[in-house]
Amino acid sequence: MTERGRAARWDLLLTGGELLDPGSDRAGRYDVAVRNGRIAMVAPRLPRDDAAEVADLTGRLVTPGLVDLHTHVYPGATYWGIDPDPVAWRSGVTTWVDAGSAGAYSFPAFAAAAAGYAVRVPALLNISAVGLIAPVGESRELANCDVELAVATVRAHRHTVVGIKVRMDRHNVGTHGLTPLRRAVEAAQACELPVMVHIGAGPPTIAQMLPLLRPGDIITHCASGIAAGPAGVAAGPAGIAAGPAGSTPAAREAYRAGVLFDIGHGSGGFAFDVLEAQLAAGMPPHTVSTDLHSRSLHGPAFDLPTTMAKMLAVGMSLPQVVAAATVGPARALGLPGGVGTLGVGAPADIAVFAVQDGRFEYVDVHGQRRHAPTRLVNELTYRAGRPLPPRLPQPVPPWVPLTDAQRHALAGRERAVRHLLTPPLVGPDGLAEQFPRHGG
Repeated sequence: MTERGRAARWDLLLTGGELLDPGSDRAGRYDVAVRNGRIAMVAPRLPRDDAAEVADLTGRLVTPGLVDLHTHVYPGATYWGIDPDPVAWRSGVTTWVDAGSAGAYSFPAFAAAAAGYAVRVPALLNISAVGLIAPVGESRELANCDVELAVATVRAHRHTVVGIKVRMDRHNVGTHGLTPLRRAVEAAQACELPVMVHIGAGPPTIAQMLPLLRPGDIITHCASGIAAGPAGVAAGPAGIAAGPAGSTPAAREAYRAGVLFDIGHGSGGFAFDVLEAQLAAGMPPHTVSTDLHSRSLHGPAFDLPTTMAKMLAVGMSLPQVVAAATVGPARALGLPGGVGTLGVGAPADIAVFAVQDGRFEYVDVHGQRRHAPTRLVNELTYRAGRPLPPRLPQPVPPWVPLTDAQRHALAGRERAVRHLLTPPLVGPDGLAEQFPRHGG
């Protein structure tokens, strides 16, 4: 797949691929040159001899490294946390936004852990100082939602914190109603940052929460379904765009006012019929994210390309979906330096996909099924101009229940990764030979 050039104007040249970069308004046949970990040049044809290494990506789709707006990557200290690196190399996700795993009490330790990952990890600070050490309940003790402490933590970690997170449902706020949200907004205003609001089974209701949000604030799990209570009675509105009307008046007004809608698939936050109602109402999601954590990692979210395929299954276009998983989340959080694009000077975070056409079945969290006409299969992921090496799957925490099918799939993935890591597949440079399936 690689060739060695005599000159070294660039460290790497990706040639022959079909580029899809909504952030730079480029789509079509382009070459991409990399130097010192950044994009040096993008043009329809670039000279191979100017590159120290050439990767022929003919027949592949090239996108910016994906930006997942909602993940949980603080393993060993939280209920939900996972290590992103064993997923990043096979999914194309180079920027993992941690959505409130850590609050003020543990954020210094989280920041130190995040600095050790191969991928980029900006973070949303949980308004609750205890963060997500347990499945639910972080805001039931209102003293945990300390605005002054949150603001001080943001200011001490301004290079890492890009927003404030609050989980707003009865399991997490208890009897405190809107108070945790009000405190999250207060802290965010003081720091000039957005708030991401997790919605779930009320109270409080969506209609009560939305008027408190500002343009640029984010509703995650925007296409979640209705949580059913006893005898099928709705226990609280977990969705904001359900039913034949497509959405509630409050949701439509918030959308028009600039509140951002994020998918946040997770293990309980995505319903096909709700998303279809949103689309019919002219309210497509601004961002597509996984809410990848210790449970959703094993299904039904799996990874960001799988979640993106579910968007294709309900009629969103490929450029629309790629934008919502690259430049969309980067702009939503004001990520610096061209993250989410392949413009000249941007980080050389690049995802390479095989595009498969067919009829591919996908399932939401309620068992509803849809078929996508296209899916993206990641074949190579570059971070700062270097390919991420294969990593074995992370051990599953003992509190996460797995089905037999999930255990079988995990065992198969581990065998496949171990096969990639065997010596015959790793050449002297440790790069191209690791990925013989890419062709070239």
